[in-house]
Amino acid sequence: MTVFLILAPYGAFALLMLVTSAAISLFVSAAICVAVIGFDICRGRSIKILGTGSVLTFGATGLYVTLVDPALSASAVRFAVDTGIFLVSLFSILIRYPFTLQYALEAADAETAKLPGFIRSNYVITAAWAAAMALMMIGNAAMIYVPWLPFWGGLLVAFAARNCAIYFTNWYPQHLRAKYGTPPPGALPRSQ
Repeated sequence: MTVFLILAPYGAFALLMLVTSAAISLFVSAAICVAVIGFDICRGRSIKILGTGSVLTFGATGLYVTLVDPALSASAVRFAVDTGIFLVSLFSILIRYPFTLQYALEAADAETAKLPGFIRSNYVITAAWAAAMALMMIGNAAMIYVPWLPFWGGLLVAFAARNCAIYFTNWYPQHLRAKYGTPPPGALPRSQ
């Protein structure tokens, strides 16, 4: 359910960009982000860096398309959104709180969260998402500057990058557990 909620605004954005205007796609996606934030608040969860950054990205891009350049190409709009999420990923790493950590802390038990590699693994996973966004930015830039490329080429890059990041997000923690095992109960240092 969590993965669905995290990806819902982006899935809606991608689908809506195929059937309606960029402005509607952006504002509906921003509204979905706000709804997900509201859902998290109602469930007693924290407001997420990714959710907040996504609202800002979708909203700012929507305002730009509405007020400044309504003729902005779909590839340029997707490039702007991917750039915004890329910057959110980098920002979360720079402030030493990778955006995946908030989700991981809510899903992991207290003992797992105390493991030495727990924080580091979240840096790695957040970096993987930043890399996926960078690849998506490159795909969209290619669609803008190499207009003879087929439309599905940019979509293929985006689909592959996003799915690789999703796969890596699921695979990496399992890989670490298989590699290092789970410590026996009581083996972790107690926090003071």
